[in-house]
Amino acid sequence: HNTVSMFIGTIPMGLATIINGCLAFGIARFGNGIVPVAHGLWWIDVAMSLACGVLIPYLMFTRHEHSLDGMTAVWLLPVVAAEVAGASGGLLAPHLTDPHAQIVTLATSYVLWAYSVPVAFGILAILILRMALHKLPHESMAASSWLALGPIGTGALGMLVLGADAPAILAAHGLAGVGSVAQGIGVVAGLCLWGFGLWWLALATLITIRYWRAGVPFNLGWWGYTFPLGVYTVATFRLGATLNLGFFGMVGTVLTIALAAMWLLVGAKTLAGAWRGNLFVSPCIATPN
Repeated sequence: HNTVSMFIGTIPMGLATIINGCLAFGIARFGNGIVPVAHGLWWIDVAMSLACGVLIPYLMFTRHEHSLDGMTAVWLLPVVAAEVAGASGGLLAPHLTDPHAQIVTLATSYVLWAYSVPVAFGILAILILRMALHKLPHESMAASSWLALGPIGTGALGMLVLGADAPAILAAHGLAGVGSVAQGIGVVAGLCLWGFGLWWLALATLITIRYWRAGVPFNLGWWGYTFPLGVYTVATFRLGATLNLGFFGMVGTVLTIALAAMWLLVGAKTLAGAWRGNLFVSPCIATPN
């Protein structure tokens, strides 16, 4: 039940991916008529993210059984959904034609960022303590060390995107000064979070090397390597474009190559395991009584 509750938090993130796809590809295919659809889906995503962000921790506090040595970065999944929705709101706001809808979307996105990122960082602090006291999680959770890069990368990307939207949207409501401040805060916060993500990226890489040297068997949890690295890569490119620094473009290219290699590896192992029939196993059926 603990694991199921945690992964329910990934459902809003899947919806955010659909919303982003509507904006990135749907406008060119269907025109601006797709924007109201994306807007409606975004508000559904907001409601789901807010609910997951507080109800699942509430269940953890009142009904689930947990221990510090059993903690992993999976604890982050319910609370990260809100900042993912916030970053999507930053992508959506410039496409809205109603100035009131723009500022409401922008303000809501900032609230979603604050609803998620501080909580995620609190969990990360406990996670560092857990690993110091109880060492690394079981090999079946090898990929969980990368999940922490998700809220860090999404937090950086959200600040950069929202900061870029703020000047024009807030200026239309007589808040040009606030918009300039928001833009500056977005750049500084994005850069600082990127630096924190760099530390976690290096740590996760070392942890992964240790696991793989020990011959960790493949499981579906390996897909956890992809999303965090992907969003951190996007934040890297966005930071390079914002600061006009080629360094971030080079780092982003290296991360993209690593991400593509990981997708190919995990995808190939998933297909092979599905073909052999040893990947999807129900323990309650496989083990009598």
